[in-house]
Amino acid sequence: MTKKVIISGLLGTVVLIIWNILINGIFGFKSSIDMKQIPNERQVYAVLKENIVEPGRYTCNPEITPERRFAEGEPVFSVFYGGVGHEAAGGEMLSSLVVFLLAPVIAAWLLAQTSAKILSGYGRKVLFFSLIGLLFAIYHRLTNFGIGNYPLSDAIILAIHDVVLWTLMGLVVAWRMKPGEKAAIS
Repeated sequence: MTKKVIISGLLGTVVLIIWNILINGIFGFKSSIDMKQIPNERQVYAVLKENIVEPGRYTCNPEITPERRFAEGEPVFSVFYGGVGHEAAGGEMLSSLVVFLLAPVIAAWLLAQTSAKILSGYGRKVLFFSLIGLLFAIYHRLTNFGIGNYPLSDAIILAIHDVVLWTLMGLVVAWRMKPGEKAAIS
């Protein structure tokens, strides 16, 4: 990869990190969606701790009706347990940092491999990144709603978040990558 592609990708990484610090760290965007408070949390925690002892994803369905169906309109609950406590947060942050570093650099490399027509215009380069964000949004966010997942409104908000983030990264990467710069495969 050429030095300019790597620098462009790393600038995209800087945007990604700043975005996450502002939107998620300061404004609590993701935690407001992923960590809603449960009333009677201590009692619910005690029941979960007693009954869920193996890591995994658990679904708690309503009782089956005499007709052997689930009652209409009754909630279905989903519980994720990774098998670790808060002590594992450092390791998760490290793996997230690796993804934060690699994703924009790989995307910048992919952009450098595209046609001269895409590389010839700032808007086209930004659109390239926006489309990557849209692919993430469709594949990762919009498929994660429904039974045991996000409500559709949260999935849509998270999808919009991804597209906006990738567009912002694209603005910076496209600014740095000049027309006609192809990355050498090495």
